[in-house]
Amino acid sequence: MPLMMSEKAFENDESDYQTLPRARVSQRRRGLEWFLCGGWKILLACSQFVPSLKIGYLYTYWAPLGFVLAVTMVREAVDEVRHCRRDKEMNSQLYSKLTVRGDHSVTHPDEVIHVMSYDQSSCFIRTDQLDGETDWKLRIAVACTQRLPALGDLFSINAYIYAQKPELDIHSFEGNFTRESLSIENTLWASTVVASGTVIGVVIYTGKEMRSMLNMSQSKNKVGLLDCLTKALFLAQVVLSVIMVALQGFLGPWFRNLFRFVVLFSYIIPISLRVNLDMGKSAYSWMIMKDKSIPGTVVRTSTIPEELGHLVSDKTGTLTQNEMVFKRLHLGTVSYGTDTMDEIQSHIIQSYQPLSNTHTQDSHASSTPSRKPQLPAPKVRKAVKAIALCHNVTPVYESRVNGASTEPERTEADQDFSDDNRTYQASSPDEVALVHCTESLGLTLVNRDLTSLQLKTPAGHILTYYILQIFPFTSESKRMGIIVREEATGDITFYMKGADVAMASIVQYNDWLEEECWNMAREGLRTLVVAKKSLTEEQYQDFESHYNQAKLSIHNRALKVAAVLESLERDMELLCLTGVEDQLQADVRPTLELLRNAGIKIWMLTGDELETATCIAKSSHLVSRNQDIHVSNRGEAHLELNSFRRKHNCALVISGNSLEVCLRYYEHEFVELACQCPAVVCCHCSPTQKAQIVRLLQQHTAIRTCAIGDGGNDVSMIQAADCGIGIEGKEGKQVSLAADFSITQLKHIDC
Repeated sequence: MPLMMSEKAFENDESDYQTLPRARVSQRRRGLEWFLCGGWKILLACSQFVPSLKIGYLYTYWAPLGFVLAVTMVREAVDEVRHCRRDKEMNSQLYSKLTVRGDHSVTHPDEVIHVMSYDQSSCFIRTDQLDGETDWKLRIAVACTQRLPALGDLFSINAYIYAQKPELDIHSFEGNFTRESLSIENTLWASTVVASGTVIGVVIYTGKEMRSMLNMSQSKNKVGLLDCLTKALFLAQVVLSVIMVALQGFLGPWFRNLFRFVVLFSYIIPISLRVNLDMGKSAYSWMIMKDKSIPGTVVRTSTIPEELGHLVSDKTGTLTQNEMVFKRLHLGTVSYGTDTMDEIQSHIIQSYQPLSNTHTQDSHASSTPSRKPQLPAPKVRKAVKAIALCHNVTPVYESRVNGASTEPERTEADQDFSDDNRTYQASSPDEVALVHCTESLGLTLVNRDLTSLQLKTPAGHILTYYILQIFPFTSESKRMGIIVREEATGDITFYMKGADVAMASIVQYNDWLEEECWNMAREGLRTLVVAKKSLTEEQYQDFESHYNQAKLSIHNRALKVAAVLESLERDMELLCLTGVEDQLQADVRPTLELLRNAGIKIWMLTGDELETATCIAKSSHLVSRNQDIHVSNRGEAHLELNSFRRKHNCALVISGNSLEVCLRYYEHEFVELACQCPAVVCCHCSPTQKAQIVRLLQQHTAIRTCAIGDGGNDVSMIQAADCGIGIEGKEGKQVSLAADFSITQLKHIDC
């Protein structure tokens, strides 16, 4: 199976032979810092071997210096041993390399194209160490390999793979497998975990070409504020020596006299100061780990236990629990909350109750009694049915053998759809919350594969829908869609849901959507607009031909696919508006309030969408209710900055596109205005952008930065900050192992 890359060959800016020179450059950059922090003591001790510079006995210099170096080296050695242990823990996972002669184990994963899975044509992966999302994501094998009878048949395929050159974006991929298009759904990046099933793939990117490596920043040696005390004392010592030589008129061998004065005044800085600082920091680090009020805290870098500054925080898993709860459903004329869902449940039960009407039209349920006569039953049924169908959720059933649970497996058509061991997996927790809601209302998702999904009605009947097309959610479109064909009637329906800013121009005219979206946003809810459109067989066939042709395009594929899809996204029927709440971490609000009262400014950097981040900023009180919010989500960054300059006591919310322009062309203006804000929220940030913002604050201000996160996508930000705090939680241990401090909850940072 030959591998053909794009016409633009992969470019490596650095070769492995440059590693040693680059390390030397890094050491030269840190040379002055090392000299001011204590290296001059070694220079003074060595100078006593020169007779003209000798003052006193050699042991008075070398004995204290040796003791100081021994204490410092022991402390650094302990930190290095800890680093080695956790690196060994992270790098001990084995993978298998498949060859014609057999397979063998390797220890370093690469980035691959999903070619084949055992017994299935898809698998689930976890990407929490890459993008911070804990939910499982579906990955699909290449279509021509999904029905191979044996594993060895892979080597008989005469195919080639066209892959784009390595890029930073972890959410997109374009390629071709012979005459089949490849997308992000066919890839498994490094730092992801196969959660269900076994995957066979073709390696595409390795080493420095991998997404995880391109988004990784180089770690640095961190020095605390107390270490700067020795720098100030050394500079004062040099200035005093120059003054003494100047009083002599710079006569004779004044260079030698200057050095002798430096040696004499070196006692201004006692050699025990270095030992006291190191031992004090070690004792302070030990006390932090033994503090009963912050259980589970681990100090991984003992050189900066006193550090805290401008706080830069992740959102998902740090400020929030990443657990979504369905809160509200609005159907245009009436709104339902969690306490009134029983009314919708009664509509669904009665509309699906008659056996003869299981597959009838929605209008047959118009006679369903309701406590709200202004809301017709068909509208309730269509809305709930759309929510139950328009998603990318897969039910997972846990197989049980003699009472013991084994690896989760996806359902097959003949499996018992019992409710006691069913869980849902999806790339977005919002979708899982919506499917849980429809299940509580009586319409349950019981089975799903690549071609169909099945719903169970309150009466226990199974409704089958064939999946014709799926349009996954993207940050550019801010919506997802699905085209299904009902097995009983043959009707083809296009369902779509997305953010209100994206759906407002797609749905038919209405006078309530904008107002209700604003009302839910003020409550801190994440909103989704749901719509539908019925298609004839001729309309769908015409769309399918154009859509398949656009997917095979090598150049501007995304634009061509979007143009074809846009032909369907017109004049859609608005069904409902949903509101989901992302639950906050324990005591987030008082914690942020205490930090703000201490004079610490808080920035939130997240990979989520602008609307989601704005809701969390309000609900967590990162942005107080009496503060205005300036939203910048356009490419005209300069105009946005000028507009924001005229506002006072206003929080800044900036999207990824605007942020990229600001970081490239308006660094100084952006930092100057952002530092004056009470709070800053940066949305849809890549791991590289998070680290860029931290370095930007360090370069343009004298502020000490502290970064806190819980996912693998926060590692670059934490390593770039003066102080990095990792939260060990649902998203794994990668960030906590790379951080200077590891805690279990956000509220522990104010203890």
